[in-house]
Amino acid sequence: MPTLSSIFTPLARLFALTGLAACTLAISLSAQAQLPAELQTVLTKANLTPEDISLVILPVRKKAPGETVAQSRLPAAVVLAKEAPSVLTEDNGQTSSTDSSFTATNALANSKPPSNKATHPNDPLIITTEIPTDSATVNSKINANSKINANTGTTPTGAPSDNLAKDNVIAQPPVALPTPLTSAVYHLSDIARTPASTMKLIPTFIALDQLGSDFAWVNRVYYSGMRIGETLYGDIIIQGSGDPKLTKERLEQLLARVQQAGIRHIQGNIIVDTSVFHNVSKDPAAFDNDPLRPYNASPDGFLVNFSTLEIHSFPDDMGSAQLQYAPRLADYTLPPSIAMRSGACSSPRYSLDPQWRSNGLDFASAMPANCGERTFYVAYPDAKDFAKRAVKQMWEQLGNTLSGDVISQESPVNRKGVSVLPLLSYPSASLRDIVHDINHHSNNVMTEQVTLTLPLFAQNKQKTVTTANEKVGHSLYYQQPKSDYPAALTTIEQWWRSHLTTPPPVMTNGSGLCRTCTLTAANLAELLQYAYTHPEFAAYVDSLGIAGVSGTIEAHKERLPDSQAIGRAWIKTGTLNNVTSMAGYVKGLSGEDYVVVGIINKADALNTYEARHVLDTMLDWTAQH
Repeated sequence: MPTLSSIFTPLARLFALTGLAACTLAISLSAQAQLPAELQTVLTKANLTPEDISLVILPVRKKAPGETVAQSRLPAAVVLAKEAPSVLTEDNGQTSSTDSSFTATNALANSKPPSNKATHPNDPLIITTEIPTDSATVNSKINANSKINANTGTTPTGAPSDNLAKDNVIAQPPVALPTPLTSAVYHLSDIARTPASTMKLIPTFIALDQLGSDFAWVNRVYYSGMRIGETLYGDIIIQGSGDPKLTKERLEQLLARVQQAGIRHIQGNIIVDTSVFHNVSKDPAAFDNDPLRPYNASPDGFLVNFSTLEIHSFPDDMGSAQLQYAPRLADYTLPPSIAMRSGACSSPRYSLDPQWRSNGLDFASAMPANCGERTFYVAYPDAKDFAKRAVKQMWEQLGNTLSGDVISQESPVNRKGVSVLPLLSYPSASLRDIVHDINHHSNNVMTEQVTLTLPLFAQNKQKTVTTANEKVGHSLYYQQPKSDYPAALTTIEQWWRSHLTTPPPVMTNGSGLCRTCTLTAANLAELLQYAYTHPEFAAYVDSLGIAGVSGTIEAHKERLPDSQAIGRAWIKTGTLNNVTSMAGYVKGLSGEDYVVVGIINKADALNTYEARHVLDTMLDWTAQH
């Protein structure tokens, strides 16, 4: 089955790899003429040329049948309090060359802007693979006392000031609204460019379209053998579903439910079946030779805690730093402490130089003394080995016993004459929450889990398997469908060709963590325009960061403090070496809603900060209309 990348010509791939220099020779002056003058100025300051950027700004509000005025589908603009609390980031706020810092928030319920949707307070770990942010502070940043017009973002005319008595209020004349754009702005919109993490907008929306925001992955537990009291004389089988967010807390809940189902002692093995995804593991050093970064983690059919170890260090009175780990790993030595040394604490992960050995973790260096108390995260190189060690450790921590071992395998249990019987099901968080975490925090491995899930249900949108197999004791075990990357990428291509008109993007994965993946600004603009009128649009737009408020676009207010886009733009960002991009929606001061896409590629060294300032200016310019 062909992948998306195999159907494109060598010339298209050449454009992606060479910065599209050959293609820009054929660009007409008229194609460049629509670039706003304000952007021309900041491009020059950033040592960029108009050929380095693709841009689309597209009005999208349309009157529905029976409407006299086109209604906005974007959320109300957000007004920040004058004194926002400081933002705390883990790992010293470091960003890598791939814009993939790693941070954790407190709880999923606190990681989102205010919402009346259900939350999951037992899911504390959120992985950020772009600019660090602590969106747990979002609620305190929103001024609950501010009144705002949902369409214009202005306070109501004549609203009383807190400093004036109501009877002294002087009526103000109506304020003239800015003029909306009357036509779309296109600049080199059909040039294929590397999109970085804005690629995540594609699989997350297709998942919402195909599966619905209430969709959940279901991890199922089966058993074989005989149960006598609380002892199972046989095996427990955990069938992974591709759940993108099986954190350590949720894994503990799953195992506790096995215990609650009446099994505490296993005279056999625990088998972890990861066969829902086939041949999806990757070399964590392949992309940028940085295997310790959590953004390089491999997807897996039973992905536990993003294959990432959380390490908390704090100095003691003996000149050492004590270390705490989560999750603990069975049959694997984790040093309880580490010596201290003088020196700067730029990043504990790299200061310590962790080394994964076959039976334990080593640190090649001591902890810099000025690190103080710190939490940092290190990716484990093997998702299956990480999962089985975490399962064994948690099973025994719950007071249970296991005579055998935990075995992880990418194939179903196949024993002649042995029935595999269902014990319990454990659903994931909803797709709505998963998509929020992906786009708000730019999580790569969660995106890959969603991408690989698409072929499992794409044919007929069947959300669950309901027909029992009579030959295996009425078990669903052998009926779970399978997926791999060729199937996932073909599913995306087929969806694109069925729903949109632009040529499909070139993809080798879903997260954008790739150098040969390409798309056009027109691709993303058409997708975002299609999504705007979709029934699942609310879940989609709520997943995006809010400019200057939350997500990977929170720093917009530091880069451009007077921007009119602050609180008025819902944006997905992306950054790799020589790439920076933004795409999403802007609520203009005129009341118009806009789709915005900006992608900058530059073959030689790119000043990421200056390039982001160009795209920040794009958001500000759009919001002013």
